Amino acid sequence: MNASEFRKRGKEMVDYVANYLEGIEGRQVYPDVEPGYLRPLLPAAAPQEPDTFEDIINDIEKIIMPGAASPACTELETVMMDWLGKMLELPEAFLAGKAGEGGGVIQGSASEATLMALLAARTKVIHRLQAESPELTQAAIVEKLVAYSSDQAHSSVERAGLIGGVKLKAIPSDSNFAMRVSALQEALERDKAAGLIPFFVVATLGTTTCCSFDNLLEVGPICNKEGLWLHIDAAYAGSAFICPEFRHLLNGVEFADSFNFNPHKWLLVNFDCSAMWVKKRADLTGAFRLDPTYLKHSHQDSGFITDYRHWQIPLGRRFRSLKMWFVFRMYGVKGLQAYIRKHVQLSHEFESLVRQDPRFEICAEVTLGLVCFRLKGSNKVNEALLQRINSAKKIHLVPCHLRDKFVLRFAICSRTVESAHVQVAWEHIKEMAADVLQAERK
Repeated sequence: MNASEFRKRGKEMVDYVANYLEGIEGRQVYPDVEPGYLRPLLPAAAPQEPDTFEDIINDIEKIIMPGAASPACTELETVMMDWLGKMLELPEAFLAGKAGEGGGVIQGSASEATLMALLAARTKVIHRLQAESPELTQAAIVEKLVAYSSDQAHSSVERAGLIGGVKLKAIPSDSNFAMRVSALQEALERDKAAGLIPFFVVATLGTTTCCSFDNLLEVGPICNKEGLWLHIDAAYAGSAFICPEFRHLLNGVEFADSFNFNPHKWLLVNFDCSAMWVKKRADLTGAFRLDPTYLKHSHQDSGFITDYRHWQIPLGRRFRSLKMWFVFRMYGVKGLQAYIRKHVQLSHEFESLVRQDPRFEICAEVTLGLVCFRLKGSNKVNEALLQRINSAKKIHLVPCHLRDKFVLRFAICSRTVESAHVQVAWEHIKEMAADVLQAERK
């Protein structure tokens, strides 16, 4: 949708809202649809080719409005999460379907998803241990609980441990910045010998620093064997798994208890929209279910509906699945795949430019849309380069540390980015680098 069409559609939407407000007294106060009304009205999977804007708007009145904000909000979310799960080829166990034990929910961020998974895992292990030994108090168990993640995991994982009141231990990553089973196994054996209780592991697919991938096919089986909840954080990289050529990066997801990525990062859905799936939703809802009288309703124990208030931290929630529905239909699966592929192609174009300049080095394998690079030399000279680039305010780079190296990160992330932008950015970087190196020689 270009700027001209955006203006046109925006004005149409204002008219739609105004007409709704003018005619609101003629609409029902309470919907008369039955639980499950919406799924039969929608296809079982996202369209491969784009739909027209007119068709989507017509379906709003035909499919969504009869269910008003509720239950349409809940039911569309359940279907959209199944659509997206099928796009990723998630195992059937993660899908809600018509009677599945799993399912998806839209969280606000990956940080929330990780925290929800950790708290659910904590509750599950407490209940299990107290059933085995009723004399154990919750406090006695919690003080011995240990969670694990790679030393490359996002800081939000550490924060989840802090909020959850459990120890979080960083597993040293290998030369490719990935968590391997040998290091995890060593930590588990050491902690069990010390009387601690391992219960939760976060595996990262596409780390923030350099887009590295923990080895799920190694880590997954040991988590299952040891009875550890395995949560997968693929916040950025997960969008790429809709492309068959990148789906292998998700191999091993079948061992996980929960999986999360952010469509608002790389799948053209506006913030906030963080997709989270669980194999057994009862493990999640069992940790957070509260039913005061003012929230009870006639269908809550029917087994036909989903109460997302039990799947998240806040009680209230927005109609976030509606924007997923629009994006999936406006682009189609093929359009979304083309978008991802274009960004990956541009990142490799930038990588090629860096490799052609002997002053620079690539610091990590380029898999998706992130390129980690630096000037050959000291951290000081790279810090000076970053400062000069960001001070010029033509492009913006965010750094990281990979082991003892200060590294610059070039991320392809704009919806409208083209090869020409990459070329201009590289010329600018080279110019800034020449200035820094000249100053260094003085």
